[in-house]
Amino acid sequence: MLKTYSKKAGEVEHKWIIIDASEIPVGRLATFVSMRLTGKYQPSFTPHMDSGDHVVIINADKSALTGNKEADKKYYSYSGYHGGIKERVAGEISRAEVIANAVKGMLPKNKLQPERMKRLHVFAGAEHEHAAQKPVEVKVK
Repeated sequence: MLKTYSKKAGEVEHKWIIIDASEIPVGRLATFVSMRLTGKYQPSFTPHMDSGDHVVIINADKSALTGNKEADKKYYSYSGYHGGIKERVAGEISRAEVIANAVKGMLPKNKLQPERMKRLHVFAGAEHEHAAQKPVEVKVK
């Protein structure tokens, strides 16, 4: 009889991958990155374990926003006070922040989300500070 395999905490290995975001739509990039951060692509995926990868995104400022999102997509922040809502348009903020917000929105809303977001590293240019980890380049499909 076969038993269901459940990964243990000591068996988790976080790989390092690098993604070049040049000319890739933000939504397509965010779905791919969220799958890598959660570890759902692995055959031994365990929902209660954080078994995803470290993801380094370079050239974030060259990623593409399709349609009219540059002028129409809005981000809100609310302080909790009357009149304390602030609105920003996607064209006003950095593309790295847009990518980070898109990835965070696609991750499951549970206790593992902050730890997964810590493993996301977004850089506007081609240089990054994680060369010592020897990240493997992965193409977004």
